[in-house]
Amino acid sequence: MKAMLLDAPGMPLRLADVPVPEPVAGQVRVKVSACGVCRTDLHVADGDLKHPKHPIIPGHEIVGRVDKLGPGVTRFALGDRVGIPWLGHTCGACPYCRAGRENLCDAPGFTGYQIDGGYAEYAVADADYCFPLPDGPGDVEAAPLLCAGLIGFRALRMAMPCTTLGIYGFGAAAHIVAQVARHEGMRAFAFTRPGDTQAQMFARELGCVWAGGSEERPPEALDAALIFAPVGPLVPLALAAVRKGGTVVLGGIHMSDVPAMPYDLLWGERVVRSVANLTRQDAIDFLALAPRVPIVTHTTPMPLAEANEALARLRRGDLTGALVLVPEHAL
Repeated sequence: MKAMLLDAPGMPLRLADVPVPEPVAGQVRVKVSACGVCRTDLHVADGDLKHPKHPIIPGHEIVGRVDKLGPGVTRFALGDRVGIPWLGHTCGACPYCRAGRENLCDAPGFTGYQIDGGYAEYAVADADYCFPLPDGPGDVEAAPLLCAGLIGFRALRMAMPCTTLGIYGFGAAAHIVAQVARHEGMRAFAFTRPGDTQAQMFARELGCVWAGGSEERPPEALDAALIFAPVGPLVPLALAAVRKGGTVVLGGIHMSDVPAMPYDLLWGERVVRSVANLTRQDAIDFLALAPRVPIVTHTTPMPLAEANEALARLRRGDLTGALVLVPEHAL
């Protein structure tokens, strides 16, 4: 099969012919029809995340159809459309797993990081960590739900209760969470790179009541703020925008250093917290909610072989919504 391989941090991905993987007990093999390009893929490729498998096939927003079952799999049938997310395995035995907090597992496996992912024509995954996808969105449109949607959903739940919501960094996750926030009766305020009028217009089209640059103060105090841009200096800006008792949720797996800031920004029982990974229950809950909103993802498909250009576009911020890689057989 064709696959894009990352041989070492900082190197371009390499298009290669590799053996089609075979599922072992408990796994399914999926013929990939689309794989979203996530900022976490960029962190893996750039070496911000320190413990990947090399070479690794990146990609963890995978949509495809089951084409082979490993021994013992009864959850899916051949031809089922499934999604494969970032969380690919947990130990089930550590204190976090036993407490229902598998997103914090001490011995996890992550798709596209330690487990070969979806920048390929086929992928294998543990059947217990795959999810049936709702009817409605096409394969390309469904791909961003598998991480941008899931992490945005988990971050939003960490911000509750909330009526006025700030969203910093209006990319793939933000454009999904803005739709969920509107559906749940919140008023969303979008913060973009200074001068990015295109992103601000996009935010307003998705129902945000205000959009401006990240250095601006919103017209009213916020109950909570979600930060999706991996930019540490946004933390004090968001704290300055939330009211007493408010929460700032950091939605990325990697962020530049948070600068020193006066204690007054945190005082008043304001809270700063991170969101780490996801649980399988997050996926069940979010994928049930998505068609009720209904969430409409804004996507730009690109051929699998152009994965390096897709990552470069993401690095530059040269996109609206989400980029999705499509293997040749699905074009």
